[in-house]
Amino acid sequence: MEHIQYYATAHNNLSLIEAKYQKFAFQRHYHLDFHLGLITHGEQKFQYQGNCHQVGHGQIVLMPPDELHDGQAKLESGYEVNVFAIEPHLLSDLADLKRSGQIIHFNELIISDPQIFSQLSNLHGLLRRENLSQLAKDCLPFEGFNQLFDRYGSLERQKVVTLGKQSLGTLKDYLMANLDQAVRLDSLSELCQLSPTQFQRHFKAQTGMTPYAWFARLRLEQGMKLLQSGQCGTDVAHQIGFYDQAHFSKAFKQTYGVSPSQVTR
Repeated sequence: MEHIQYYATAHNNLSLIEAKYQKFAFQRHYHLDFHLGLITHGEQKFQYQGNCHQVGHGQIVLMPPDELHDGQAKLESGYEVNVFAIEPHLLSDLADLKRSGQIIHFNELIISDPQIFSQLSNLHGLLRRENLSQLAKDCLPFEGFNQLFDRYGSLERQKVVTLGKQSLGTLKDYLMANLDQAVRLDSLSELCQLSPTQFQRHFKAQTGMTPYAWFARLRLEQGMKLLQSGQCGTDVAHQIGFYDQAHFSKAFKQTYGVSPSQVTR
């Protein structure tokens, strides 16, 4: 039986997930945040960059933002996972990056390191505690990820993905500013100075998704963030372009396995 719980932290750009999945399967999707998953029980399998991966108890999955992947239980008994969802700029802060244009990069997708796993499991539990002092909540993430960065992290220049005359980042900013609007293909292709046909072809080549599917996921990702900030489902639905709460709830549950009302700050 599925059980999914979301937790806010003292850092608005860091949230936690504690989940058990048995039958629910994630379709191909991406995250706006960096997802660091600790498999605490069972085994998960997922497709990423054309390959099938398996991860089990005691292993860590390091999934970068904007990368397409799916996910489901390998066995009927399911799997349990604790996740850190970290916004990219906070990840850079935690890694104490001093030079602009650089990002933290992990050379491995799956890590088998009992010491790091234990440290991060402990950090996940501490950040969920309500009786922790405010200063501890503020400081713990900075010290909790240090060893992970030291052992497995490296610095690289941030890649700029282009679509015609614009970057994918610029296009994302445009769509984020128009989540509640009926965005037209012509508007997107004109922004990138491409024909509609060229735009669709280039977009799918760069992201692996159609513009419609990518925008739909962007709306739901932002919807999740708004729900975690404490906003009610009805307000969130309108802010991200859904006509009513019912359509939003259906799409949200199909995507995340929980209803909007189950996501609380």
